[in-house]
Amino acid sequence: MDVLSDVLRTIRLEGALFLNGDMHAPWCFKVPKGAHMAQLLRPGAQRLAICHLVLQGECWAQVDGGEPIRAHAGDVIAVPHGDSHVVGSGLLQAAVDVAHVVNPRAPELERIRYGGNGDRTVLVCSWFAYEGDAPNPLMANIPRLFTTSLRSRPAGPWIEQSVNFVLGDAASHTPGSEMVAAKVAEVLFAEVLRGYIESMPANNPGWLAGLRDPHVSRCLALMHGDPARNWTVDALAQEIHVSRSVLADRFAELVGAPPMHYLTRWRMILAAGMLRKDQGNLARIAEDVGYESEAAFNRAFKREYGVSPGVWRQNGAG
Repeated sequence: MDVLSDVLRTIRLEGALFLNGDMHAPWCFKVPKGAHMAQLLRPGAQRLAICHLVLQGECWAQVDGGEPIRAHAGDVIAVPHGDSHVVGSGLLQAAVDVAHVVNPRAPELERIRYGGNGDRTVLVCSWFAYEGDAPNPLMANIPRLFTTSLRSRPAGPWIEQSVNFVLGDAASHTPGSEMVAAKVAEVLFAEVLRGYIESMPANNPGWLAGLRDPHVSRCLALMHGDPARNWTVDALAQEIHVSRSVLADRFAELVGAPPMHYLTRWRMILAAGMLRKDQGNLARIAEDVGYESEAAFNRAFKREYGVSPGVWRQNGAG
């Protein structure tokens, strides 16, 4: 089981490109919080992540209250939680709202020249909508702002070529160009996440670090591969060929919760997705996520979400 892909599926990721910028210093624009950007880019989205791919030149970025970071050609600036942030040739000049730089709903993605007459930066910006009512382990472990060097990754040149292709495709008004651009944007986001995971310091704790640990990653794969199975720590340890104590201690150290607590939380995330789609009655959903008793399922769900699954579904799934 590919755990990262499994978790990405639960947040129902949807992406698109929204700015093809030919920026000349001095320039600086401000991207508002995800909720405000969603109104411009994807009305109705629960959460919105933003990425800025630097194709040429360099720039700076900073989230509100955070430290500035510098990005060079081939880098991707990621703002996964949709924090308000600024991007520019420098961060001392006044920042204009990004809505004044680009028409977010223009599908053609024609290159827009903006700024002064100084050094040039070519910047392609993308948004990623995802569902955020569940306590997703992936998004909970990602920082507010980070950069990934796309060109240092095996898939980097292909993704960069694909971005350039879809920009030309959109400018030519080719049928289906929006759909192709959306898929390339989603691949870009997944690669950014993989780059972050692989570049994390070895001593970083958290769920993402667990993906790199041979025993913990195998344990996660087993639970994600068959979440309805009647797992115990002993059974997981036997499958992984490691002692129960070693697995329990290592899992809790990296993931931040015992294996069975994590499994319960993951089952509730899956159940929430089924309730959102109205997939069957509660007894069937309970069985699908490993509960023989609907009452036990109801109790577990209420502990996680604060309301019973029936009420949660009636309230519009969160």
